[in-house]
Amino acid sequence: MHVIVGSSRARVVLSGEIDADVSSELGEAISDAEASGLPVEIDAHHVTFMDSSGVAFLARLASRSPHTVRILRAPPTVRFLLEVTRIGELLEIVDDDPGVDLDITSAQH
Repeated sequence: MHVIVGSSRARVVLSGEIDADVSSELGEAISDAEASGLPVEIDAHHVTFMDSSGVAFLARLASRSPHTVRILRAPPTVRFLLEVTRIGELLEIVDDDPGVDLDITSAQH
């Protein structure tokens, strides 16, 4: 899990299994992304599994952010969870990757 803070937005890059085992890292990622004060996007392209911990992470981030949170390249399993839980209604789901701006700092969790 990485947090990349650019000049116009913060990106949280998720990969692998997003479950209770990574909940502390998810909390740190939220803190880092929120601290930037920028719009947040979640790159979910490499997520292979997500349980309620991941859904709670997205719901918490969406409810606390003053900007609409964007989910980039969500795989079918993530899209299914967003639809079933209706969390997807709080997010903007984008099929492609607009790229990260070049003036960045990064944190890894």
